[in-house]
Amino acid sequence: MFSPLPTPMEMASWDTATINEIGIRGEVLMENASRAATCTLSEHAGTVESKRIFIICGPGNNGGDGFAMGRQLLDLGARVTIFHTHPKSRYKGESGYNLRLAANLGIELKHIPDSRIPDLSGADILVDALLGTGFEGELRPKFLKLVRMINKAGSKSLIFSVDIPSGLHGLRGMAQPEAVKADITATFEAAKLGLIQPGARSYTGKLVVCPIGIPAKVKMDLPPEHFSINERILHSIPAPAAKMHKGTSGHLLIIGGSPGLTGALQLAGLGALRAGAGLVTLACPSGLVPQVNSWMPELMTKGLGEGNDWDEKAIDELLSITDHYQAVVIGPGLGRSGKALDLVEKFVTTGHPPAVFDADALYALSRRSHIMPELAPNSILTPHPGEMARLSSASISEIESDRMDAARKFATAKNVFLILKGAGTVVGCPDSNVMICPISAPNLAAGGSGDILAGMTGSLLGRGLSPMQSSCIAVYWHARSGLLLEKDFPFRGNLATETANALPAVLKEVSCSKPKT
Repeated sequence: MFSPLPTPMEMASWDTATINEIGIRGEVLMENASRAATCTLSEHAGTVESKRIFIICGPGNNGGDGFAMGRQLLDLGARVTIFHTHPKSRYKGESGYNLRLAANLGIELKHIPDSRIPDLSGADILVDALLGTGFEGELRPKFLKLVRMINKAGSKSLIFSVDIPSGLHGLRGMAQPEAVKADITATFEAAKLGLIQPGARSYTGKLVVCPIGIPAKVKMDLPPEHFSINERILHSIPAPAAKMHKGTSGHLLIIGGSPGLTGALQLAGLGALRAGAGLVTLACPSGLVPQVNSWMPELMTKGLGEGNDWDEKAIDELLSITDHYQAVVIGPGLGRSGKALDLVEKFVTTGHPPAVFDADALYALSRRSHIMPELAPNSILTPHPGEMARLSSASISEIESDRMDAARKFATAKNVFLILKGAGTVVGCPDSNVMICPISAPNLAAGGSGDILAGMTGSLLGRGLSPMQSSCIAVYWHARSGLLLEKDFPFRGNLATETANALPAVLKEVSCSKPKT
């Protein structure tokens, strides 16, 4: 369900513990890494026999992986030339060892002086083993020229990056200021955090994770703080049972709606139904019931108070019925009137079922921040970056500059689950872990998409899943629906309703839900 996403520092700690505490030599890890990378190259690029392969080796262990790959590619019949950025005498340890092996085998070795960058055209395959995940700062002039030369050669050569495209930041996934644009990246043991950031994808090409023998004990003793949500999370969705009925599939209450904003409430209801809720009731001011009722007969309504707006009577009536439901979503189309804010405050300070706070409920929390400490533990909040900025008293640019840290700090401080929406949606958890959706789906960039996600999350909560499961399943499932829509809407133009209606097809596509017999 979750794949580890170590930071470069966390990955270095795995290496160190494996070598110093377990006793596996660094040469063994480098041999494992280079063999895994060579196999990946062969599997994805076809036979390497007789192909001209240039390997660009930098000064560190990434360069050592390149030296070792050269030896293995030679054995597979490739014509190998290794370019190294530093004089041979500067390579020490495992890297120096593998350089000497390559030299002993007669592989052509060419030093790249600072004064002259070689022409790298003419190769069938170009292996980028220049800089690893520990790279910080900006590329020095020599390395910047090399990156540009590699990318220039990429018009005719397949570019294969070892562990990470050179020039890409291993934590933030940003080019510093440029990076190799690989066709394939073989990353070792686990995808590094920077590699799954939305901005990294135009550099990594096809990303392949290659195990290199880091013991499970090491990873358990030194767990990372970030994880990628993968397809296996969908197996956590309760499978249909032969004797199930609507009453056993969760009854969700969605609170919202105000003049001109009833669509958000309806879309959240649609998302909940498509995510498997047995029953969905939309609670809104009584004067809006005819409008809310006009769309989908499957959605029930509960009119509250008098007229089209939230009033004290509506609030009192609402608080008297919330415990009739398995879960609650509050906020879609709620509005920002004083009474709407009063509703959210009284809801927070009154006992209620597991809840998802979305849209205008988040606005209310930001305006009446004194109620934040009274949020029920493990509540789920679903802000977009603008809403997150209000909740955190920060700017949108500050939130976007480190989305993962923003989600982590808020979730741990408030003891809630926080779904920070956007390309590569982030789920911050109270235990400080951060779960990241590796999918960026432009088809989700449509009005109402967030309402669908809120309804889905509430539906899963109402079916008995934990807040963490509900958050992560909804985020990943929602993103997969966006990907599925790309087939029929390659240039977008799809509607939020189509995102919801595609949800069952996603489960069919991944074959994760089978009826019990």
